[in-house]
Amino acid sequence: MNNKIQQIIEQIAALEHELHTVIEQEEGQLRYQLEGKRVLFEQAIKEAHRKVKVGVFRWFMTVRPQNYLTAPIIYGMAIPLFLLDICITIYQWTCFPIYRIARVSRGNYIVMDHQHLAYLNIIEKVHCLYCSYGVGLLAYSTEIIARTEQYFCPIKHARKVLGTHSRYQHFLKYGEADNLHAKVEALRSELAQEIDQKPTKR
Repeated sequence: MNNKIQQIIEQIAALEHELHTVIEQEEGQLRYQLEGKRVLFEQAIKEAHRKVKVGVFRWFMTVRPQNYLTAPIIYGMAIPLFLLDICITIYQWTCFPIYRIARVSRGNYIVMDHQHLAYLNIIEKVHCLYCSYGVGLLAYSTEIIARTEQYFCPIKHARKVLGTHSRYQHFLKYGEADNLHAKVEALRSELAQEIDQKPTKR
C-alpha cells in the first residue's frame, strides 16, 4: 500500500479513537453506569425521565396516519431479518474455522439497551429494540461478509463505492496484478492472526 495512504488511514484511526474518547466523556456527564448489560441511571435522572414520558394512549393519538399504514410492512421485515441472522451465523460458525478466520462476535454489533430508558413508553421501546436489532444485524452481517471478501477476493473496485466496510481500505488496488496471490495470502494470514490475538465469543 502507498505510504501516504497508509498514513492517512492511521490518522483516521487515531481521530476515530479520539472521537470515541470525547463521546464517552460526554456520556459520562449523563450520569449512568453500566453493570453487565444493564444501564443504571441516578435516581434523580430516572425521575426526570419518567416525567417526560408520553403515555401509550396519548402516543397512539398523536401517531401520523402513514405510520399505521406502513407498520405491517416495517415489522414484516422481521422475518427476512431473522432468517438472515440464522443463515449468516450458521455460515460463519461452519466455514470460518475451516478458512481459519476469526468469528465475528454477534454481541459487539447487536446491542439492545433502549429498554432501560424510562422516558420511552412500551411502544417506543419496542420500536427502538427492533431498529437496534436490524441495524446491528446488518453491521454484524457486513463484517462477516467483509472477512469472507478479504479471504477470497480482497480487491478494490475501479469506481468509488459509498459505505465501504472497515477492511476495504486495506484491499489491493484495482488492476494491481503484481504478486497477486502472494498479497492475497498475506491478507489471509492477517485473518488467521486475529484468531490468536483476540479470541471471539458469540
